Amino acid sequence: MGVTDPAGPVMDRDEADRALARLGQEHEAIETSLLALQDHAGRRLLEGAALTGVTRERWQATEARITRLWAYFDAYTAALRGAREIRARRRWSSREDLAELTGLLRGASVTVPGGDSGRLSETFTLPGLVERMNELYATSLDVIVAADAVWSALPARIDLLAAELQRTRQLAHSVGVRPGAHPAGDDLERITRTLTRLREDVVADPLAFWVPAEGSSAPGGGRPDTTVYDRAARALEDVRREIDAVLTVRQDAEARLVRVRDVLSRADRTLAEARTARGEVLAKIAATEVPVVGGPPTVLQEQLATAVEYRRQGRWHRLSPLLESLEEKAEDELLRARESLTAVTAPLAVRAELRGRLDAYKAKVARHGLAEEPLLVERYDAARRMLWSAPCDLRVAEQAVLRYQRAAAELIGGADAPADREGDAS
Repeated sequence: MGVTDPAGPVMDRDEADRALARLGQEHEAIETSLLALQDHAGRRLLEGAALTGVTRERWQATEARITRLWAYFDAYTAALRGAREIRARRRWSSREDLAELTGLLRGASVTVPGGDSGRLSETFTLPGLVERMNELYATSLDVIVAADAVWSALPARIDLLAAELQRTRQLAHSVGVRPGAHPAGDDLERITRTLTRLREDVVADPLAFWVPAEGSSAPGGGRPDTTVYDRAARALEDVRREIDAVLTVRQDAEARLVRVRDVLSRADRTLAEARTARGEVLAKIAATEVPVVGGPPTVLQEQLATAVEYRRQGRWHRLSPLLESLEEKAEDELLRARESLTAVTAPLAVRAELRGRLDAYKAKVARHGLAEEPLLVERYDAARRMLWSAPCDLRVAEQAVLRYQRAAAELIGGADAPADREGDAS
């Protein structure tokens, strides 16, 4: 049994030429990729940045990989050069030359000093060395592309948001929204600190803001993590809405205060009218429970004075909820005053209704020619004396009106004689 060449059967000249051509193309492609990696903007930024955290750790490892990658490429270049020199010795390579080429092109012929795990050297076949270089290149490029993507996306967006934040701060200051005086002012300070810290972190540790794409093996597969930025942007939008509300309060405050003052004034006048009416009812109506009329609540006037002071001081964030409360309470107070007036004047309304009913039946009696009927005249005069005398007993007066109605109805025709609630007391 002969000795087996570990590189396999000896290549012929055509196979050797095709292998050298393929390896030459791979060498050119690898060199182009390495030079592009060397000139990549993200790589230059990483080399010049003061890195921290996960980015510093990964970049240190990546720099070591890139150095190793160039060492592999130099070894690959030297091996390819040696193979070409062997092939160039003769136009028609001898079997010895072809055997040497076969061992170089197919065997583990490339030795690179150093290596992973502290080894003194590594030995590769040329195809194995190409595969290893591709792995190192992809891993290195992934770090560079990810960092560059974060730096390209986030700092510019943070700067734009910071500019918008500055404009919002100026507007907030103009309406008196300041830290310690208004919650929105405190929010602006918090957003400012967040953006400042976020920009510093993004610049120093961009890979901490990178989310790799699931299932993707392509270099740079993923996206920048904008969670903190998005949260700050939403918070700033909330503050802008709050300041818009404050601006609205500032613009409408005087008119709203005037309306509140007018509603409270109307409520006071209505209560005063109710108190006057109560005295009249007590004087003119007998045996009637008349509700007591309360005075205007001083707390609303005090709150109104506080609201005016808030407006003078520009404390819009305190004025806004106070105004809303005052507007609601003022309307409630006006409604209470009107209900009080209605309750107090109810006996007078009953008396007026009885007077109207009595006069209506008198007119009806007159149309039927019964105006001089003694019974009707007697009952009309009795009811009228009760309704037009003071104090008026409404219960007795109502019975007198009912008796007159009944007598009139019986004389006119009896069809619509009203029922006497307590019987005829005549």
